[in-house]
Amino acid sequence: MPPINTDSNSASLVSVVIPCFNAERWIAESIDGCLVQTHTNTEIIVVDDGSTDGSAAIVQGYDDRVRLIRQPNSGACVARNVGFVASSGAYIQFLDADDYLYPTKIERQLLLMQMRDCDAVYGDWQHQHHEPDGRIWKQEPAVSGRQNDVLESLLGGWWVSPAALLFHRRIVERVGGWDETLAAAQDRDFFTQVALDTNRIEYQPGCDAVYRRYGDVTVSTSSIERYVQNHLAVTQKIEADLGARGRLTEQYKKALARSYFYLARNAAKFNIKFADEIQLNSSRLDITFHPSESMSYNIIYRLFGFRNAERCAAISRKLGI
Repeated sequence: MPPINTDSNSASLVSVVIPCFNAERWIAESIDGCLVQTHTNTEIIVVDDGSTDGSAAIVQGYDDRVRLIRQPNSGACVARNVGFVASSGAYIQFLDADDYLYPTKIERQLLLMQMRDCDAVYGDWQHQHHEPDGRIWKQEPAVSGRQNDVLESLLGGWWVSPAALLFHRRIVERVGGWDETLAAAQDRDFFTQVALDTNRIEYQPGCDAVYRRYGDVTVSTSSIERYVQNHLAVTQKIEADLGARGRLTEQYKKALARSYFYLARNAAKFNIKFADEIQLNSSRLDITFHPSESMSYNIIYRLFGFRNAERCAAISRKLGI
């Protein structure tokens, strides 16, 4: 990454970095949520990633507290890295253009970060659904909870919305920013890279951020296939990273085994042969592995193997049982 822009007066400055692509419907609420933060020492950097709608014009309508950087369409990770390089804050809030923060989010997490001198703080968050008929509703907050080992939890499939995180600048520098080669599963990869580098990660209870879901959220075969392919690539990358660092312990092998099996079960919905290949990683990493599924699934798996367990599961789904 290019040299970082530093500022000696940025001891409590929080830089909010927002990658934006065709988000004219959401970007104003995302920015407004930053401008009403009770911690006022912030800079807001929006990186427009080649939008073809009115996103950039909306951002330009704000005062000088909001900075717009425009670039050709290069992907969200490139946009985040560009925004980070342009930032001056000692603390970094990454925020997607369609998500937003509650007013005390930064203040609460920054206070904990400064008290504990930690590298990252995570909190709770909630989904906001936008239905095709215009209805808007929020789920109950997703409680992230205190994790005994954040890395182990991430390896096993635990997840936190990026909006619910706050990072110290030094950790973003150490991990080298966001992996620009990834098309998806970027947030899982980035937080995992942070957890690989540091155990100084704290939990701040309380719902601080909103993660939107909108459009057609029906799960199609093609979307499941993309999900599996992208998350499999990240899981393999993480396993390789742990091995290279000499940290592929039995504890982490078991967590990775669970992650591979979860992906295999999803892959079985579109390609049972591919799914079977993925699930072999579970027993490779953990010779005592057994799935934590329904009792009937576990029995069939144990007696007749993965493929037959998945065939029975598919029949059950079709019958609605």
